[in-house]
Amino acid sequence: MMEQLNKLKFIQIGLYALLGVFLFSIMYNNVKPEELDLRKFTISKQTVYSPITIEDKESTEKKREEAKESVADVYTLKTEYAQNRIDLVEAIFNAVDDFKKQNKGITDEEIVDVKSQLKETMPKEASRGLSEDVFETLVKTDKEQLSAAKDTIITAIHQTMKNRVTVQDISDKRKDTANQLMYANVDDNVKEAMRAIAEFAVVPNVVYDPNKTKENRQEAVEKIDPVRIKQGQILVEEGQLITSDIYHQLQLVGLLDNKHLIPPFVGLGLLVVIMISAIVYYLKEFHQKTYQPLVLYVIVMMITITIIKLVSLFQEQEISDLGYLAPVATGGLLLRLLLNEKVAVISSIVVAICGSIIFNQEVTNVFNMPMALYFLISSIAGILFINHQQRRSQILQAGLFIAFMNIVAIFAIVFLKNGQIDNMEIGYYSLMAVSSGIISSVLTIGILPFFEAGFGILSSIKLIELSNPNHPLLRKILTETPGTYHHSVMVANLAEAACEAIGANGLLARVGSYYHDIGKTRRPHYFIENQMNIKNPHDRLPPEVSKNIIIAHAVDGADILRKHKFPREFVDIAREHHGTTLLKFFYYKAVEKSEKEIPECEYRYPGPKAQTKESAIIGIADSVEAAVRSMSNPTPEKIENLVSNIIKDRLQDGQLNECDLTLRELGTVSKALCETLNGIFHSRIEYPDMKKEKENEDDSSS
Repeated sequence: MMEQLNKLKFIQIGLYALLGVFLFSIMYNNVKPEELDLRKFTISKQTVYSPITIEDKESTEKKREEAKESVADVYTLKTEYAQNRIDLVEAIFNAVDDFKKQNKGITDEEIVDVKSQLKETMPKEASRGLSEDVFETLVKTDKEQLSAAKDTIITAIHQTMKNRVTVQDISDKRKDTANQLMYANVDDNVKEAMRAIAEFAVVPNVVYDPNKTKENRQEAVEKIDPVRIKQGQILVEEGQLITSDIYHQLQLVGLLDNKHLIPPFVGLGLLVVIMISAIVYYLKEFHQKTYQPLVLYVIVMMITITIIKLVSLFQEQEISDLGYLAPVATGGLLLRLLLNEKVAVISSIVVAICGSIIFNQEVTNVFNMPMALYFLISSIAGILFINHQQRRSQILQAGLFIAFMNIVAIFAIVFLKNGQIDNMEIGYYSLMAVSSGIISSVLTIGILPFFEAGFGILSSIKLIELSNPNHPLLRKILTETPGTYHHSVMVANLAEAACEAIGANGLLARVGSYYHDIGKTRRPHYFIENQMNIKNPHDRLPPEVSKNIIIAHAVDGADILRKHKFPREFVDIAREHHGTTLLKFFYYKAVEKSEKEIPECEYRYPGPKAQTKESAIIGIADSVEAAVRSMSNPTPEKIENLVSNIIKDRLQDGQLNECDLTLRELGTVSKALCETLNGIFHSRIEYPDMKKEKENEDDSSS
């Protein structure tokens, strides 16, 4: 047993690994970076796009340095410089006044070496910056002209130095200042002296400000955004020369080494692991006894993804948006019909993700999200429709519903993208949407029988077909054993309600119940429900013969179903619904007649015991229906006690040991059976309150 479980687990792991490798390999080319032949100072043979977004730090730093260098040095205007130079001019004229007062009466011929004499009373800067002739002229000039000269010079200096005077334009500023003195009402020689003093007094009044300069340059640097190479950006066009700058960008995004080849594969591998993990989680209920459902699942997924891949190859031939034609809903429909809704939905999500990668033709994205949305809507639409429509002929109707939803999805995507579409596009997209839905349903109808036959899968559609009253075996039961047929229908109602209450396969329980007593058709009159107006033949037979006849119906039923190639589940239900229970009536009858001890095992069904929830519940429902039918006056209390006792008896007898029914589920089954029976026998049940009313009426009438 342990070896079988280990072998089963090993096979399941292998199947999941196979599916993972398949998904990885089929999407490999869609994420594989192109092999590039890129050399400096050669002509590019192809247009190359950046695979990533990355900052070009070198270019960013270069732009920032350029911005810093473009900021001029900051010079601050010193307004006090003008007053200082005016004070200097006043000091010169004051020194001249003092000299003239001290040397009053001296003739012009006697005035010599004035500069050296004024040195003591005049600022040193003035004595060094002005010539001897200037001082001699000032000393020889009368008071009125000196005063006029002084005022004119001060005004001119103030006018000039109230504005910025730089080293670069000092010459021009001095000339401008000198020109302002031309119209002074003084002698020409005095004007020349004034010009010399003015040019001497005007100096640069701006000073380099290192702090402000640094601040301005920092602001300029901060305004420069990082230079980024964006994903999808064209780095070099076909036929373009690969310059040093282009080569640097190619190197920066990793296209010149093999490092850029690794991340896409790692990402794809991780994505596949995530998808396989989700699949494992939702398929866990199929892991317990066999690997066949998993094999089926892997094949369906491979078929679906392969179809998508084949369609994508045609799209590469410049056929626009051909992905909308892919019959992607086929996988969802098959998995819904063959397995269950949850598995179909998670698989539709996986298929949508894979399809979005396979049909992605944009450089800037890994996934084609519009296509993923379309695939998902198409698949889910089919799953939801099939969830309520369980007949094979109605799969075509599902195809029409898928086609309608495909059209809605396509136009939603188109309008969201740009909102513009012409009549030609309307027809083109509608044709692909309808074709996708119809092809999906046709493929499903064509493939489904192969899976049902090859894997022995019992789909909902197959169950519906087997429940058709016109089925030959059902008509055989009805015509040859009408009592058994009625009993089977009642058991079907009970079993279906109980199975649905605990989440088991209610449809399988119903249809399986129709056929569970098919073996009684070989000896119909030996079963009490078919004994109409005839004596019970068992009254004349010894108990061991009766026992063999009764027990044989389970084996005969399995043989009949097997010969008619019924699904394994039906054969198992026919064999297992009695398990190894004891034929108590005939056993006790034999004990009474026999003088020696009779082993119980001789009067037990050969089994096997119920292996599934559905088989176990059908067995319980079979016993319950027969017992309730034999009750003369069924009440809710009697029915509840009866159901409880039958379930308890089956538990104590070990009949439920080999199926996975829990005690909680058995409680739910008991409740569901009671509710169904109360509904069936409602008109025959006399409730306690009704009894009291009847008694009161009898008392009053008496």
